[in-house]
Formats: sequence, C-alpha cells, structure tokens
Amino acid sequence: MTTNDTTAYGATLLRVTSGALFLAHGLLKVNVFTIAGTVGFFESLGLPGFLAYLTIAAELIGGLALIAGVAVRLVSLALIPVLFGATWVHAGNGWLFSGEGGGWEFPLFWAVAQIAIALFGAGAFALRIPAIERRLGQFA
Repeated sequence: MTTNDTTAYGATLLRVTSGALFLAHGLLKVNVFTIAGTVGFFESLGLPGFLAYLTIAAELIGGLALIAGVAVRLVSLALIPVLFGATWVHAGNGWLFSGEGGGWEFPLFWAVAQIAIALFGAGAFALRIPAIERRLGQFA
C-alpha cells in the first residue's frame, strides 16, 4: 500500500467518524434535550433561539454529508463555527471535557479535525455526485 492509498483511507476514517459524531450530537439535541429544550438552553446563554435550529440542522445535515462523502471540504469548513460556538459554551468549565459541564478541549480538537478533513478531502468510498462536484469544484 502506498502513502497515497493509506492517506485516502485515513481521510475516510476521519470523515466518517466525525460525521457520525455530528449526527449523534444533532440527534441528542432533538431526541433527548428536545428542540424546545435546546432553544431554551441557547437563550439561557444569551444567544438567539434561532441559532439552536441552525445548529441542529448543521449537525444533522453536515453529519450525513460527511458520512456520505458529499461536499466534504465545504461541509467541514461550515461546521467549524458550530464547534467554535461549543468551545465558547464550554470555556468556563475548564479544559477537560470530563469535568462537570464539559470542558473546551474536545470541541476545539474537533474544530481542528474539521480543518484536517477540509485539507484531505473526502478520501476513499465517498459518494460522488457529478453536479455537486462541477458546481463546487475543489470544495466538493
């Protein structure tokens, strides 16, 4: 196996696991915290409630897109602000995410992982949609 082959598989592994985590976090907000509860939480932080809807949509749609390998570079970059928001929310809880209320190291690391995904691209086993690839070019 050449370095290029292993890089493609590594990019796929990072893309799919990151997508699965986004999907899990979005479903957590819908099924456990509920949409209304998530909106209330955002508002308790002083954020507008509509950002909760955008965050849920970004996590669910972005997670599915990453898993499928569609528009990977663009999607990973679009998810970085969500992760910076999560970093801000957890900043007052200390560094370690295992602490009460969760710390900031996990969402910040996850943001850096999105940068790596944007640099690597989709890797192997990505769903190729020619219309999207033509429109997005190098960001597909």
